Amino acid sequence: MASVTNHDIFETLCEIEVVDLRAIALRNTARPLKTPGQSDISIVQYHPDLGAITGPQPTFSLLLSTWESSGNCFFHEACVYLPAHDELYITSNLLQSASSAQHPVVIISRLQLARGPAPGGAVESVAWQKLRPPPNMPMPASGATYRYGILFCSQGTTAPGTGGLFYMPRGQRPEPVVTNFFGRDFNSVHSVAVARDGSLWFTDPCHGFEKEFRQRPQLPSQIYRYDPATGDLRVMADGLDRPHGIALSPDESTVYVTDTDAVCADGTQDPGRAATIYAFDVMKRFSSPFLANKRVFAYALAGVPKGLVCDNRGNVYAGCADGVEIWNAGGTILGVIEVPGGVTSMSFGRGGELFLCAEQRLWRVRIGVEDWAFSGPLSPSARDFH
Repeated sequence: MASVTNHDIFETLCEIEVVDLRAIALRNTARPLKTPGQSDISIVQYHPDLGAITGPQPTFSLLLSTWESSGNCFFHEACVYLPAHDELYITSNLLQSASSAQHPVVIISRLQLARGPAPGGAVESVAWQKLRPPPNMPMPASGATYRYGILFCSQGTTAPGTGGLFYMPRGQRPEPVVTNFFGRDFNSVHSVAVARDGSLWFTDPCHGFEKEFRQRPQLPSQIYRYDPATGDLRVMADGLDRPHGIALSPDESTVYVTDTDAVCADGTQDPGRAATIYAFDVMKRFSSPFLANKRVFAYALAGVPKGLVCDNRGNVYAGCADGVEIWNAGGTILGVIEVPGGVTSMSFGRGGELFLCAEQRLWRVRIGVEDWAFSGPLSPSARDFH
């Protein structure tokens, strides 16, 4: 597909509002959300420590938008940044196929960033190219920077033997990494985190079956760990209804997983169900890793927590209906980067740069965590968390 370039990119200062949590505890109304049509990003500070993250002059810029045109949700998940090439790869939400008889489709967007001359300069233009996923990697969801390309989560189709984790070297066809659990197809592999030892941690909810493009589940919704060096594939945790995002703490002693069970198959939200980030301790027994001590780390302030990232200080960022909610490693809410329409996925770029997927819009936010941004070692074992 042809490439389209946007040169109309402007950097604007974010407004910062300091809010006393004690006043929030006495208020009986929820904070209003920014609507998708709004054109500004602002920051709400609930704790003084947020100032060290945002810096004194955070900025935002709108990189791409379909809000005013097709309205298609091209900026949904993955949001994988390749630092060596200054590129982003993003997967769309479900799009209507050309034939009403066919299942919906997912498109991959490749974005080439062009920057100003200053080191770590602002993005001045974006070349946007839409790519059809290769036939052997249907319905890609989230992904991670991996080796010399991208590790994609493929949700599969109604056909058996589809779906799993696929490594797509930049500019080449994807290669299957793991596609089943001892002969049983995964449900809809959704999000993956890559550890320093090369192991792959991923979530497997039933999204595809609920959206009617995937066969009936053959397994519970679980968290897995796969070691490509040895072939060791194991279930690490169960008991989550819709495990979605996954991230590792900087020292890899904690695994964070979101459960988006509050979102029903028809898109409505049930406030009586989980919209929760859980934390697990990584423990070794007989030289093998296990997850233990499952606990509630945080409950989303608005909507459900989807994409997750951590910075080098252990702070946890989650894409929610109000934008990016930020907690410290102890689970204290520090503040929210309020984004129109909310955020579904994100990644760190250069220095204190955050790319935010908001369905019909792609944003860039520049904050003050230049030496905090956590993306792990570079290739061949680079990682990002979604």
